[in-house]
Amino acid sequence: MHPKTQLSVNVNKVALVRNTRHLGIPSVLRAADACLQAGAHGITVHPRPDERHVRGHDVSDLAALLAGQWPGREYNIEGNPTQNLMAFIRAVRPQQCTFVPDSEDQFTSDHGWDLAQPEVRARVQPLVAEARALGVRVSLFVDPDPALMPHARDVGADRVELYTEPYAAAWVTGDAAARQTQLKVYAAAARAALDAGLGVNAGHDLNRDNLTPFLRAVPGVAEVSIGHALIADALELGYAATVQAYLRCIDEAFSA
Repeated sequence: MHPKTQLSVNVNKVALVRNTRHLGIPSVLRAADACLQAGAHGITVHPRPDERHVRGHDVSDLAALLAGQWPGREYNIEGNPTQNLMAFIRAVRPQQCTFVPDSEDQFTSDHGWDLAQPEVRARVQPLVAEARALGVRVSLFVDPDPALMPHARDVGADRVELYTEPYAAAWVTGDAAARQTQLKVYAAAARAALDAGLGVNAGHDLNRDNLTPFLRAVPGVAEVSIGHALIADALELGYAATVQAYLRCIDEAFSA
């Protein structure tokens, strides 16, 4: 049996609100510290080139916080390795990096790497090798397609992160049949990843409503990275209560 899923909190949206003023509030560091105090297993950031969310100093400040006060927790830095991501990996050497194929002006992540294409594999493979040589675990953001998993293994990745927006969208519609169809898709993709020797992460639009059913149906999910919904919930509930609510969602998935 696989161990219980870990929760990594993406603090990008805290930085987005902070960036609308020049007062340094809300504090990204205090948000991360509060989430870790409440039991989150790690912190995720996605430093885009335009710095509309987390900025360069946030990446290093969070690295110092985690190393100094939370040495057992994970730091996950995600982004496009052909843009600005590798500089952060070299400087910070987080426990994990997640390669995401975003364009520079992309609103939010909306697709995974098309690893079926040889040119994509050729572009990604040396970057995966460099990150791993630095001691950083590499996860590739992918669509839930079982056929992609051997390719992810072959380019040297340690894990894949399943892009979960299609599942979340099916949940919003209230269509039970669509939800079950999506869960079967993700379960098949996760099994293929596990069969290929890869770890499985998941993220994008997971929330308190849809997280437990997802983890019950999809085998071997090592980590979920949740930002938008969790920070939105924290506006109403506070960081501590929100993180604890998400941890309960994970506990419920493993309790039956």
